[in-house]
Amino acid sequence: MQELEGRYGAISWWEAPPEEVVIGAVLTQQTRWENVTRAIANLKEAGCCSVAGVVGTERETIEAAVRPTGFFRVKTERLKALCGRVEELGGVGALGAMPTVRLREELLAVRGVGEETADSILCYAFGRSAFVIDAYTRQVCRCMGITAADPELRRLFERALPEDAEAYARAHAWIVEYAKEYCRTERCEECRIRNLSE
Repeated sequence: MQELEGRYGAISWWEAPPEEVVIGAVLTQQTRWENVTRAIANLKEAGCCSVAGVVGTERETIEAAVRPTGFFRVKTERLKALCGRVEELGGVGALGAMPTVRLREELLAVRGVGEETADSILCYAFGRSAFVIDAYTRQVCRCMGITAADPELRRLFERALPEDAEAYARAHAWIVEYAKEYCRTERCEECRIRNLSE
């Protein structure tokens, strides 16, 4: 974490209204962020980039908007399910007032919402101390020789970081930026994380 902080500093990442983060957390499943940005722009243009907008808009319109993210029919189903449940629970304001444990349980109970999506929503939409374990996190940890399962990885980060949503979000952002810079471009020999013991 110290190595990444020295490299990226006070990084600002995924600052958006809670409803947009809820939608984006589904759209980012198995795709690049650039595709999510395009889909969010499409949803805004169609006037449905909100929980109520997703619930009240025809599937075909949402499918067309989120097509850049891939799996657009599946993601439309997931968006409809998640946004419908958010409305049932009283909207994002009501979710924001829920205790973290209950909110996480409610999110995970929605079909298509796994731990990564739930923790992204908790951390980035509601400012909760939930560390996001994703493909980038696993990759960087593997480079350090850490091959633990997701729950143990989460505990490792929680022990290493202050229990603070901003610290969790910032550390996750550092990992994502680092992985995009080194892992996607296969610059393994230059990887500082891989060679921390030297």
